[in-house]
Amino acid sequence: MRITSPSAACLVVAVVAGACSRSTPAPLIPASTTMVTAWQVPQDPTKDTTLTDPKLADQIRLGYRIFTNTPKEAPQFTGGQVACNNCHLNAGQRERSLPLVAIAGMFPEYNNRAARLISLPDRVVDCFLRSENATSPHGTNVIPATESLPTTSSKEVLAVSAYITWLSRGAAVGTNPTWRGQNTIAKEQLIPVDQLDRANGEAIYMDRCTSCHGADGQGVQVGDKKAGPLWGPESWNDGAGAARVYTLAGIIRYAMPYLNPNSLTDEEAQQVAAFITSKPRPRYPFKDRDYVGSKVPVDAVYYRD
Repeated sequence: MRITSPSAACLVVAVVAGACSRSTPAPLIPASTTMVTAWQVPQDPTKDTTLTDPKLADQIRLGYRIFTNTPKEAPQFTGGQVACNNCHLNAGQRERSLPLVAIAGMFPEYNNRAARLISLPDRVVDCFLRSENATSPHGTNVIPATESLPTTSSKEVLAVSAYITWLSRGAAVGTNPTWRGQNTIAKEQLIPVDQLDRANGEAIYMDRCTSCHGADGQGVQVGDKKAGPLWGPESWNDGAGAARVYTLAGIIRYAMPYLNPNSLTDEEAQQVAAFITSKPRPRYPFKDRDYVGSKVPVDAVYYRD
C-alpha cells in the first residue's frame, strides 16, 4: 500500500477527500548544505499544479504556511517565536534535520512519553503544546482553559497533518524511511548528564552559535531570516523533546551550525545541549502526565523538579 492522498492514510486526518499526485518523494536536501541549498524546498505545495481539488489544496498549502511560519499563521497555538521549520529544516526536507518526508505511513505508532499509540494528528498536537508552547500562548505559565488548546480536529492541526501526508505521497505505508531517526548520537558516545560541562558548552556556543542565535540565545535577524530562540519565554517549553539534553544534542550534532552541520563532535554537541538546557524556559503544565508507568529519561532535566 502506498499513500496517494492525505485521506488515503486512514490514521492521518479527516481532510476533504481528494487525490494528490502519485509520485516518489523528491530527494532530501543534503545534510552538508551550501548557501544555495540552505533555503531550497524541493517539494512546495504552493507550486504543485497537480493539486486540482481546491479544498484539499487549500488544506495542504495552509499546513505548509503554518509549518514555515508558525507564529504568524497559527498565533493562537504559538506561545513564542519558534516555527516548525526552525527544527525541521527546509520545510521538513533536509537530511539529518528531522526530515518528515515519507513518514505519514508510520502512524499510528507507540509513543513512550504518552505510553500509548498515537496518530499523526496526535503528534502534531503534541508539537503545538510543547515545541510551540500552546499551553501559554501569551507567554505566561498559567494553565489555559482546555477549549483554548489544540486538538486533533483543530483546523491548524489538520492542515499541518495534511502537509506532512502530502510529503508522503508515493511512499509505502508501514516502511520507515532510512532517513528517519538519524538525529541521534550513538549510545556508546553519550556522556552522563551530570558529567557534562555547561561552562564548556557555553564557550562552544559563544564561538560557534552566536552568529545566528546571538549571545542571548534569542536569534539574530539576517535579511528575512531569523533563527529561533533557544531559551527564555519565546522558546519551546520544558516538556518539549528539544528540552531533553541528548535529543537536543542530536539535533545540534547533525543539523547545526546551519551552514556547517556535522562540524561539532559528539562531545561538543552534548556540552552545548547541556548549556542550553540549563537555561530557563516556559513551563509545560502537564508534565505529571508524561512517562506514566515508566522511568523519566535521564536527560529530561526539567522533570527533576
